[in-house]
Amino acid sequence: MVAAAETLAARVQRWQRSHGRHGLPWQGTRDPYRVWLSEVMLQQTQVGTVLAYYDHFLQRFPDVQALAAAPQDDVLALWSGLGYYSRARNLHRCAQAVVALHGGRFPRSSEDLTTLPGIGRSTAAAIAAFCFGERVAILDGNVKRVLSRALGFGEDLASGPAVQRLWQRAQDLLPEKGVDVYTQGLMDLGATVCTLRKPRCDACPLQADCVAYRQGQPLAYPVKTRKLKRGRRHNALLMLQRGDRVLLVQRPQTGVWAGLWSLPEFADGSGLMSLVGAWPGSGGWLPTVEHVLTHFDWTLKPLHWQLPTDLPPAPPTPSPDAAQAQVQVQALHGGRWVLLEEALAMGLPAPVRRLLETNLTGPG
Repeated sequence: MVAAAETLAARVQRWQRSHGRHGLPWQGTRDPYRVWLSEVMLQQTQVGTVLAYYDHFLQRFPDVQALAAAPQDDVLALWSGLGYYSRARNLHRCAQAVVALHGGRFPRSSEDLTTLPGIGRSTAAAIAAFCFGERVAILDGNVKRVLSRALGFGEDLASGPAVQRLWQRAQDLLPEKGVDVYTQGLMDLGATVCTLRKPRCDACPLQADCVAYRQGQPLAYPVKTRKLKRGRRHNALLMLQRGDRVLLVQRPQTGVWAGLWSLPEFADGSGLMSLVGAWPGSGGWLPTVEHVLTHFDWTLKPLHWQLPTDLPPAPPTPSPDAAQAQVQVQALHGGRWVLLEEALAMGLPAPVRRLLETNLTGPG
C-alpha cells in the first residue's frame, strides 16, 4: 500500500506541475480568506462562472473583517446570479464567527475549521492543506471521481459508511510532502481530464494503474444509486410598476431564495389576475419562466402591471378604493418601491433579474 500510494501521489504531483492549472486567481496564495472564498464559490459551480464573481467580490470585501461588517443584503447583492444562495448566507455568518470568535484569523487545523458555519470537512481540508500545510485529504466531487475510478472503489457513495471508507483511502494515499500540490492535482485532474461524462483517459497520469480504465468502464464510477426525487412547483409573479419604480419584496430568511429581493409571489395566475383586475392601469402576462433548482423545477408566470403615476398618497389605513390597491399590496407583502437601477444593484434571483432587465419600461 505504501509503495502504491507513493506512486499515485508522485504521478499526480508531476502531472500537476506540468499540466495542471496555475493561472487561477485563487492559486499561489496562502491567504485562508481567499482560499476559503474560492472553495465556497466553486461548490456546484463551474470555474468559468466563478471567475466572473471572485475578483469583484474581493474588491468589495478584501478581507474577512470587511465581509463580517457588511449587511447581508450587500453580500447577497454581489452573489446575485451565482446561485445556491445558502452559500452566501453561510459565508457571511462564517466571516462574523471568524472575527468574533477567532480575532479575525482562521483556525489553522481542519478540525477547528469545521466548527465554523458552512465549512464542511472537504472545504476545511482544502484550507488547511493549501494555507497551513496540514496533511489532510479532501473529497470534493472531482476527487471522489478520480479516486473512485483509479481505485475501482465500487461501494455506493449514497451510503455514509461507504463515503467514510473512501475518506480513509484518500487519507492513506496522501504523500508525506507536497500535499498542496497533490491536492490541487487531484482537483485539476477531475476538472479537466477525469471528467464526469467524457474522461480523457489517454491524457491521465494514472491510466496505467487505473482500475476503471482497465475494466473499460470509467463511467461506472463513482457509484451512487440514490436518485433525487424532483418536484415541480407553479407560481405567479407580479411585476408591479409605477412610473420608473418597481415593487420588490424581501423573501423569508429560510427556503428558496432566502433573504433575496424578488417580485411578489402568488399561488396561481387566476388569483393574481382577479386581484389586479380591479386596479387602475393596465398590463398583461409575460412569457412563462422555467427555472431549474436542485430539488425541483419551478414554473413562474409573471404578470406585468403598470399603475398610473398620478395616484394619490396612501391613507393611514388600507382603503377598498381601487386607486389605493398598490399600497395595499405593498403593506401586505412588506414591499419596497425602487428604481430599476437600484433594483439591479440588490440581491436578486437570476430569473427575476432577467425579467426586470428585459421587461421593465420607463414611466407610463
